[in-house]
Amino acid sequence: MPRLSITKTPKCYVGGAFIRSESGRVFPLHDGEGRFIANIPQCSRKDVRNAVEAAVKAQPGWVKRSGYNRGQILYRLAEMLEARCDEMAAAVVLSDADKDLDEARAEVLAAVDRMVHYAGWTDKYEQVLGNVNPVASAHFNFTVTEPVGITEVMAPDQAPLLGLISLVLPMITSGNTCIALASSIHPYPAILLGEMLATSDLPGGVVNLLTGFRTELLPTFASHEHLRVVSGVLTSSERKLLREGGAESVKRVHLRHAEEKIVWFADEQQGLEEIREGLEFKTIWHPIGA
Repeated sequence: MPRLSITKTPKCYVGGAFIRSESGRVFPLHDGEGRFIANIPQCSRKDVRNAVEAAVKAQPGWVKRSGYNRGQILYRLAEMLEARCDEMAAAVVLSDADKDLDEARAEVLAAVDRMVHYAGWTDKYEQVLGNVNPVASAHFNFTVTEPVGITEVMAPDQAPLLGLISLVLPMITSGNTCIALASSIHPYPAILLGEMLATSDLPGGVVNLLTGFRTELLPTFASHEHLRVVSGVLTSSERKLLREGGAESVKRVHLRHAEEKIVWFADEQQGLEEIREGLEFKTIWHPIGA
């Protein structure tokens, strides 16, 4: 009798643990030829709120770490991803018939390079963005940066791994924590990334990965008052919903247009300006003289 292989049960990664959706719902994932792969957790609004709670608990400890230490952790994550390049490349092409294995490997290696890029920024962005300000009074005036706190990103369908990494990394580089919603069309790379995060040095709760459908979760993302920044690739109607909700809950929205072709491999998709989106600036006045 031939042996039946065991089908993997994908789970989301929230608060350093692997979870199923609290509702118990799933949606099927098929490969490029229509064959069943696995049931993916369909997260609910309650899952979003649970992920926010995990991110809130993790943020004070993450921001207290030195920039050098955060850089070490991100660099170690890059090492882990490169070591599992072939496995991740297979996950990228699993449900995407338009990509071959060589293209998927290129995307994984670009994600590794992006991790190394932000690992190098962790102890440098403050020196570039902070400033000593000349003032016409007897004061010493200077500006320092502070992370906003809890952020949320929505991964694109176009580059489900590289796009996700490019949105998450600039947020956590400066000490924020993050809730990430994976692509609903190609969620498997995010599932595998969660498995890597669980065995890395990144503290649980710093990055929380959810799977599901935007139409169900967008209202919660837009209105949740603990989420300070929402970043992602969205359609016109989705951007309108997030901007309206963001105005009511006073959050920053950093949105890209899903209707436009985004070259995630380009240098424009990384760097200091992306880190700036997750920062606030505090100006301090200190009297000097008699």
